[in-house]
Amino acid sequence: MPATPPATPPPAPGTAHAAPGTARGRPDVLVLGGGIVGLFCAYYLRRSGATVTLAERGAIGGPGSCSYGNTGFVGTQGSAPLAEPGVMRQGLRWLADPRSPFSIRPRPDADLVSWLWHFRRCCDEQTARAVFRVLLEMKQRSLAILTDLCASGTLAPTFTAPGIVVAYRTPEAFEKARKSLPQAVALGVPLRILAPEELAALEPEAEFDISGAMINDEGAALRVPEFVTEFARMLQRDGVELCPDTEAVGFETAGDQVTRVITTRGDFTPGEVVIAAGAWSAACARQLGVRGLAMQPAKGYSVTVRAPSGGPRRPVLLSEGKVALAPLGDRLRFGGTLELAGLDTTISARRVDGIRRTVSAYLPRLETTETVETWSGLRPCTPDSVPFIGRAGGYRNLSVAFGHGYIGMGLAPATGELVAQIVTGKEPDIDPAPFRTDRFQRQGRVQGQGRGRGRGRGRRA
Repeated sequence: MPATPPATPPPAPGTAHAAPGTARGRPDVLVLGGGIVGLFCAYYLRRSGATVTLAERGAIGGPGSCSYGNTGFVGTQGSAPLAEPGVMRQGLRWLADPRSPFSIRPRPDADLVSWLWHFRRCCDEQTARAVFRVLLEMKQRSLAILTDLCASGTLAPTFTAPGIVVAYRTPEAFEKARKSLPQAVALGVPLRILAPEELAALEPEAEFDISGAMINDEGAALRVPEFVTEFARMLQRDGVELCPDTEAVGFETAGDQVTRVITTRGDFTPGEVVIAAGAWSAACARQLGVRGLAMQPAKGYSVTVRAPSGGPRRPVLLSEGKVALAPLGDRLRFGGTLELAGLDTTISARRVDGIRRTVSAYLPRLETTETVETWSGLRPCTPDSVPFIGRAGGYRNLSVAFGHGYIGMGLAPATGELVAQIVTGKEPDIDPAPFRTDRFQRQGRVQGQGRGRGRGRGRRA
C-alpha cells in the first residue's frame, strides 16, 4: 500500500533529489525514465508494495521530455499502426515535400536501415489488423484507468473527455473513412459521422473547410505538461523517490542479475530495474548487451499559441494532414509530423510552417495569435507500433517499457500496470506476448556482452 503522505509538501518535481548511497539508493525497483510511461510504472509498482525510485536524465515533465509538449490525446482514437498497406507509397511522395508530415534524414545508420526493413514487412493487412486490436485493448484499459484516476483530486483539472473530432479535407479521404466505419465500430471504437449541422453545434466558433467529419465519443485528452508534473507530485506523496537530473551511464552485473546502476548522481543497487527512458531506452539497454530492440526516435513538433477566435472547443484531428489540435484553456496547441532524424531535436522552420499551413487549410478563418512556444520532442517508435514491454536480455531482474510512438499518453497507464504485474510475478490482465522484446530477432543479447562484473558506459539513458 502507498506510504502515508509526509506532513510537509514535497519539493516540486524537477527539483527533488534522493541521494544514492542512502537507504533510498537501494530500492526494490529502480525505474529509469521520468516520462509518462516511467511514471505509470512507478505508480503501479508502488501500489504493489514495492519501494520505488525513479531516475530521470532531465527535469521531470520538463521540455526535454516527450511528455512535455504533445497534444495529450488519449482514448480509443488513434489505434491504427504507422505501418499499414499503402503507407510506403504515400511516404515516398511525402519525402519530396519539405513541409510534409513525414521525413527521413538520410544518414549511414545500420539501425535505421534495419528498422525500415522491419517496418516494410509490417505493412500488410493482416499485421495491421492484429496490431490495431492490441493497441485498442491497451487504449481501452488506459482510458478506464485515467477516468478513475482523474475523477477527483488534483489530477481532475488535467483530464477532459469531450470526444475527439476527426476532420477530413478531401472527399476521397472521407469516403474511405466512411467505408471503414462499420469495422471500427465492431472492434469497439465508438466513431460516428457528424452531419454539418451537428459539427456546427459542437464547434460553433470554428469554421471548417472540409468534406466531412466524425466524432469519437470516447476521445479524451490530458493537459500536458500539467498532468505529468501533478502526477509526479502525487507519486512523491505516496512514497516514490524522484531523482531528476540523474542520468544512467553504466551498469554492473553478476550472472543473470543487474547488480548496480551507475548514474551521474551516484550508484543504485536495486532489486529490479525497469528501463522506460523513451527514445534513449535502446541505447541504455545496449549498455547491458541487449540487442534487437528495433526502435527509432521520431521527432514531432508542437506549436502553442494564445487561444484564437475561431478555434475548436474540443480536441480535433486533421486526418490527412496528420495534425492534432488541443485546446488548453487560454492556449491552443497544434502538434504533428514524424521525422526520422536520430536524436536530433533541432526545430525545422519548414516543418513548423507545414503544420501551420495544414491548420489554415482546414480552419481558414482561425485568428492568428501570439506564439507561446514552439517545441520538438522524440517519440520512440517500433516498426510495428507495438511497444516493448517485458523482461529483456535474459536478465532475471531487468524489464523494459518503451516504443510507444506518438500514442504514449494513451498507452502508458496500461503499460505501467502490465510492468508491475510482470515484475511482481502476478498473472497479467493483458496478454504480454505481443509486446515481447525479442520479436524482431532470435537472440535478445549478443553473446559475451552484459555478463560478469564490469562497468558498461554508453550513451545517455
